[in-house]
Amino acid sequence: LFRSGDINAHACITGKPISQGGIHGRVSATGRGMYHALDYFLNDAYYLSRIELTPGFKDKTFIVQGFGNVGLHVCRYLHRQGARLIGVIEKDVSLSSPSGIHPRELEEYKIEHGTLKGFPMAEETDENLLVAQCDILVPAAGEKQITRHNAAQIKAKIILEGANGPTTPAADKILIENNRLVIPDIFANAGGVTVSYFEWLKNISHVSFGRLLFKYEKESNYHLLESVQQSLEAKFGRSGGPIPISPSTEFQKRIAGASEKDIVNSGLEYTMERSAKHIMSRAHLYNLGLDLRTAAFCSALEKIYITYRDAGLTFS
Repeated sequence: LFRSGDINAHACITGKPISQGGIHGRVSATGRGMYHALDYFLNDAYYLSRIELTPGFKDKTFIVQGFGNVGLHVCRYLHRQGARLIGVIEKDVSLSSPSGIHPRELEEYKIEHGTLKGFPMAEETDENLLVAQCDILVPAAGEKQITRHNAAQIKAKIILEGANGPTTPAADKILIENNRLVIPDIFANAGGVTVSYFEWLKNISHVSFGRLLFKYEKESNYHLLESVQQSLEAKFGRSGGPIPISPSTEFQKRIAGASEKDIVNSGLEYTMERSAKHIMSRAHLYNLGLDLRTAAFCSALEKIYITYRDAGLTFS
């Protein structure tokens, strides 16, 4: 291994097992990032009005092409939020179920059988599910799946790109003309590389996220509850006994402090939200309408320009 004796050698590769310097949350990061990307646009009144869709995930239908690591995890997160998986496209079979497919059951079947063929909770179909009726289409398999030949037939209101380059430029133009919202790969599937960056940071710092503060935060939270109790008892007395202070359900989950996975997931959500806001602002600034891909490129190029400009490298 090149420079294997370097103390920072582990940082040159990401997606490693935890025991080899990996980071918690990396396996599901791309799918989780896609969920956060979609969540932001599913709650924006402007874009929802343009594509005539109601806010939120509940009762939204979606179809996924590719049930690998990315497809599986995006299915999990959308399902948990109340969306309904009605179709799955794999290389050897397509499955359909208007009432919904449970991602966990499908995952367990694939692990056991090595294929989705024969899955008893959905029907195998010869229908081209890429152009089937649904609210959200998630191409998470290969590139050039949506082309000028089938783009006009796409019925999904939102195309959430999980694969790299699943939509050709010609198809992208057709989708925009048909009022389809394409959440582009350059943004939507960036969760994986974002958490890889976190893994790199962990490796060059040589300490797990949260390790230095975990115990301190836990004790601080218990002291906070004790302080509230003492303040109430000082005000109202203890004639009826101690005043019990119970943490809420959400506070109870966090009372022990943030684990590495908590920090990674929080950092990913913040990164996707910040990027979504900037992309949206560029789309409005340059009057791009539904063309989020161009807005995303504008966002990236502006950051590069500002970095070069502030470094003293002028453009003329």
